[in-house]
Amino acid sequence: MKELFFSESWYWFLLMAVVCYLLGCVNFAMIIARTKHKDAHKIGSGNPGTMNMSREFGLKVGLINFLLDVCKGGVPALISYFIFRNYVFAGTDVLVSDFTRYFCGVFVIIGHIWPVTMRFKGGKGIASTLGLFWFALGCEVGWYSALALGWLICVLLFIVFTELGSMGSLLGVTGFSIWQGILFYLKYAPELSNVWVIMLFMLLLVLNFLTWFAHRKNLIRLFQGEEHRTSVKKLSKGKRGMQNM
Repeated sequence: MKELFFSESWYWFLLMAVVCYLLGCVNFAMIIARTKHKDAHKIGSGNPGTMNMSREFGLKVGLINFLLDVCKGGVPALISYFIFRNYVFAGTDVLVSDFTRYFCGVFVIIGHIWPVTMRFKGGKGIASTLGLFWFALGCEVGWYSALALGWLICVLLFIVFTELGSMGSLLGVTGFSIWQGILFYLKYAPELSNVWVIMLFMLLLVLNFLTWFAHRKNLIRLFQGEEHRTSVKKLSKGKRGMQNM
């Protein structure tokens, strides 16, 4: 393993932060809606995300939007993994790629939720966050990708049976975070007081804070019993199908 001195390479982290933030600002819901001559901010709930796109245009369009957001969150993490996987932070055994995967992810999510290109009014970042964990966990061990897909399916089934889309999504992010946190704990148990190890756990906490904060209004409505139900059957038919039901 090669050693990376942060004092000599800090500008790479600044570059990653800027690039990932700008990538996060690319909102696929807005792009898809514009191809249909609509503004994602002015349809349905006004949230430029997968659920709103599904309600307006049907499940197929929503799925396309979801997969694009998944890749937006996961691909930067994957790229950073291959660039830095043979490096450790100087004087430690902490893999630089463990840090950069989630460092890139955090800035993608920040860009998605508060995009400068949309007057800081973006989506809620769930699909990109789930994609980040899916890709990042696959970097730990290849077959973890299959397990992560299994967890995503469990999240989908939870949403199908409870019709609580926001809660299912948040539980999915939290579950992934706990999984990755356990892996980091086991990997770095001898040096948990190391600043870079602490930063790894801080990044996981930040990801959870961002997604839960973005859903604060959903949580309030949920506790008040006023949260909108997410019917997959209705989503599959889009806006027209929902109006006819």
